[in-house]
Amino acid sequence: MPPAAAGNPGPGPGARTAIQLRPGAAGQTRDAPRATHRAAAMAGWAALAAMALTQVVSSRAGHLEIFVTLIVALLAVASVSFTALRWGWPRAVGAAAVAFALGLAAEWAGTRTGFPFGAYRYTGLLRPAAGTVPLVVPLAWAGMGLPGYAVGATLARSRAGRIAAGAVALTAWDLFLDPQMTGNGFWRWAHDGPYQGVPLSNFAGWLLVSAVLMAVFDGLFGPACRSPAPHPAAGHQRARPHEQGQITKPHPGLLATYTVMAVMEAVGFAVIFRHGRGVALAGALGMGVPAALAWTRRSRNQPEERSAHE
Repeated sequence: MPPAAAGNPGPGPGARTAIQLRPGAAGQTRDAPRATHRAAAMAGWAALAAMALTQVVSSRAGHLEIFVTLIVALLAVASVSFTALRWGWPRAVGAAAVAFALGLAAEWAGTRTGFPFGAYRYTGLLRPAAGTVPLVVPLAWAGMGLPGYAVGATLARSRAGRIAAGAVALTAWDLFLDPQMTGNGFWRWAHDGPYQGVPLSNFAGWLLVSAVLMAVFDGLFGPACRSPAPHPAAGHQRARPHEQGQITKPHPGLLATYTVMAVMEAVGFAVIFRHGRGVALAGALGMGVPAALAWTRRSRNQPEERSAHE
């Protein structure tokens, strides 16, 4: 038996030193969530700024398919980072993964059966692909689906309202997206439609898939989820339970992402694309109205949110 164990002495100098270090270790533990929060915020805003800059550069560059993939990847990074700031990384990454899978399934079915969007096919310019579907397409469903849900969650209190408003907000993006992508030869419709050659069935399909996606998001982030990721400034304060019909409001970065995309697309069609002013007007109204209403609603709710946390 070692001499120290035989004598069963009290704590020695080394033990006292370890006890003295505990307060510092606790402070380091409290600092960890703040550092993670700052890193997520920096990643979100940096990715959003880089996305906007890449959109500007892509308007004058060749190999547009490369820029499309880069823009969508930056969009996804920004959206997941801002979602993690409010609801935590597991839910944020999980929500993006579900949106990716749902988008891939919808596009896979669409290219083979014509449901739910109508008959179309991808031309092979966008790579890599899973079968007939370029992977950047379901990534776009995830990257823009989260900001779309943020708009709906800001505008509506009821579950049905959040799903409907979010689905409309996400579908409005396709007023820009489809004319741009078909114009650049990334996919082709079997039959021309009344909106810039896009059939109306496409927008019906978008509304359907978007509504399903919003319902999934609301299950992850809605009133049933009572443990959102706390802000680091809250320390160990116990979170207030949600009242019936309430959800944790989305991070403003998600609304900013939706708004930046709307502005960049509208300016691009109005200034850069030939005969694009009609698309610019339609898309600006389609995305601009929900964005403006969401920002207005959020600004009016700020005093209530501050008083609730006092």
